[in-house]
Amino acid sequence: MNAGDADPHRLTAAIETIGALDTTAMAVAAAHLDRLTKPPGSLGRLEELAITLAGVTGRPDAPVDRRWIVVAAGDHGVVAEGVSAYPSDVTAQMVANFLAGGAAINVLAASVGAHLAVVDIGIAGTIPSAGDVDRGAPGGRLFRSRIGDGTANMTLGPAMDRRDALRAVGVGLQIVEDLRAEGGLDVLGLGEMGIGNTTAAGAIAAVLTGEPVALVTGTGTGIDDARRAHKIAVIERALEVNQVDRNDPLGVLAAVGGLEIAALVGLMLGAAAARIPVVLDGFITGVAALVGAALQPALAPRLLASHRSSEPGHAIVLDRLGLRPYLDLEMRLGEGSGAALLIGLLTTACRIRDEMATFESAAVSGPSHG
Repeated sequence: MNAGDADPHRLTAAIETIGALDTTAMAVAAAHLDRLTKPPGSLGRLEELAITLAGVTGRPDAPVDRRWIVVAAGDHGVVAEGVSAYPSDVTAQMVANFLAGGAAINVLAASVGAHLAVVDIGIAGTIPSAGDVDRGAPGGRLFRSRIGDGTANMTLGPAMDRRDALRAVGVGLQIVEDLRAEGGLDVLGLGEMGIGNTTAAGAIAAVLTGEPVALVTGTGTGIDDARRAHKIAVIERALEVNQVDRNDPLGVLAAVGGLEIAALVGLMLGAAAARIPVVLDGFITGVAALVGAALQPALAPRLLASHRSSEPGHAIVLDRLGLRPYLDLEMRLGEGSGAALLIGLLTTACRIRDEMATFESAAVSGPSHG
């Protein structure tokens, strides 16, 4: 597919299409779950998943058969400041690993019956042995949607210009349209790959939450305390240089964000506009959701937070979004790993909804009322 366009009207149309959850569908789903052969509410947040799915889709019986996990990948110029334990080359190398089927997300996606797609939105360099994999490789599909060779060093000025940020959002919007048109899309899990992207995410989180940089900045790929202190100083310098305005979400994204983060914003807005449930992964996708929710507050209730990352800023981000994660496994991998796990739980919740007997069909006495 072509790289995204910078038409703001397309983004505006998606934003204006997103509305409140369908409370009528949620009530019907809840009533059905209460008729199943169990004490009402006894399956806890599994029931909550089925009810939220009804609210997002407007269907109490919404399917989740056509499952996709989309991993957006891009590089970051700020890596030149020594903020990561790994060089930028690893982004392209890991994408090659995704396409070959050898990464954690490949195993996890396969385990829940989800298709995997990778978006090259701005990898600095060539993906090793990518070949002609636009329509499929052993590990998944590649969308070639390059806008540039990563972002610029945000400590010296904006990571990208506003037009490129908007183009990257447009890529996400287009991919949702493509997946829907080509075979259908019932649930969308989000992931990312980009050396240096916890630095960009920390900068965005600090601006949009108003919290100190130190509170939202963690160890990323596994840096030590000294390098984390340096990473905090780098983010603070970037925020000072760029003088970002928290009331301008796209401006924040352009100044200190990443191309893959912008693509994630487009993916979630596009899916929400189409009433497709979106499953977030960890810190990076959560920060993208902060940007999306700043553009359209009705987005946040439509998102499913898969897990709480061990990145310290993630809990703060989820709190600001009003989302409670379903899992806490001390994960911090990214790639969509947590999203895959929650897609498995969501599938289980739907099977409970559809396959359990009701009190009436099983000839089991229901709860007494007085």
